[in-house]
Amino acid sequence: MSSILFEDTFEVKEIDPDGKKFDRVSRFVCYSENYEMDLQIDIATHIYPLGHERFKMVLASSLNLDGSSDNSGAYDTNKPSLADKYDYVMYGKIFKYQKENSSSKVSVFASFGGLLVLLQGDPRYLPGLELDARIYLLIKKA
Repeated sequence: MSSILFEDTFEVKEIDPDGKKFDRVSRFVCYSENYEMDLQIDIATHIYPLGHERFKMVLASSLNLDGSSDNSGAYDTNKPSLADKYDYVMYGKIFKYQKENSSSKVSVFASFGGLLVLLQGDPRYLPGLELDARIYLLIKKA
């Protein structure tokens, strides 16, 4: 069983559209290549510098390669994990799941230690994402 809930490649369209709010964090506005998703994501740029480029993003319920549950938010660094394949990994919680009345889109809001993510698009491509779910977000440059 796979722990991957969502996977797509995004292209950065804007950086800090409302102005720079924090020295070491930027908000990126992105659009996906495969599923026509809109993404706003806060990234600690002092840890993971990112510009106007493409990146692969995965949302997963566990870092275990066999897909087994990982409810603790911690993983054993001595064994192989999904994180080994990515450059930037965050652990957080979906705090809002909103269906848009005027369209068939949904908005999924998640917080990763205060770094916010908003993913909007067709709910058919987001079947495993639900309110209060604990998830991992993994990124690597495409």
